[in-house]
Amino acid sequence: MESALKPFRVLAYVVGCMLLILCAAMVLRYGFGNPTLSKITAPIHGGLYMLYLVAVMNLGMKARWSWPYMLGVMLGGTVPFLSFFIERKVTKRVQSAAPAAAEA
Repeated sequence: MESALKPFRVLAYVVGCMLLILCAAMVLRYGFGNPTLSKITAPIHGGLYMLYLVAVMNLGMKARWSWPYMLGVMLGGTVPFLSFFIERKVTKRVQSAAPAAAEA
């Protein structure tokens, strides 16, 4: 599980940061009529979010998460700041489950 945790953690932070940049770009686009930054940021965030979904699926399958929990983690990349919170929660869950799995 640890091998799947690291890509998830990296992508959670990257997607979270890109989402914050995208929010600022949307303010520039719709508040100030400058669409330049959003035209660049939106596709990058979309591509990274797809990678985030793959990382969640990989980790979720290895950790044997339920589908509702996995979907909740996937939605973490859609709300600003939520991916940072979700990343911490998931990391603690996986790390606490690792010693129990090693004993079994």
